[in-house]
Amino acid sequence: MTGIPFFQVDAFAERPLTGNPAAVMPLDRWLPDDVMQAIAAENNLAETAFTVPSENDAADYELRWFTPAVEVPLCGHATLAAGHILIRSGKVRFSTKSGISLRARSKRGRKQPASASASA
Repeated sequence: MTGIPFFQVDAFAERPLTGNPAAVMPLDRWLPDDVMQAIAAENNLAETAFTVPSENDAADYELRWFTPAVEVPLCGHATLAAGHILIRSGKVRFSTKSGISLRARSKRGRKQPASASASA
């Protein structure tokens, strides 16, 4: 398997090692479900958020969340973490399997303080 970008973000935090940690893994296209589940298990965080660019005009990205054991229909702190990593123009729109369209916007078009670490 080739390298996949990996970010660990502490949501609801203004400094490292506080808040709610979540992994964010931006993808070009969906991996098989069993592979994403294995990655989430390896990450061993409460949730791992996977995103792909959306082909739907109503969203910028499709978003799915996996715990180390199962895919879940919704996760707030992992959504915030994904928004923190992906926000570029002041807002980001997500489409999810549960049919929920989520939107994140930063204050005055800038990312809000958060703690993130990255590796590829």
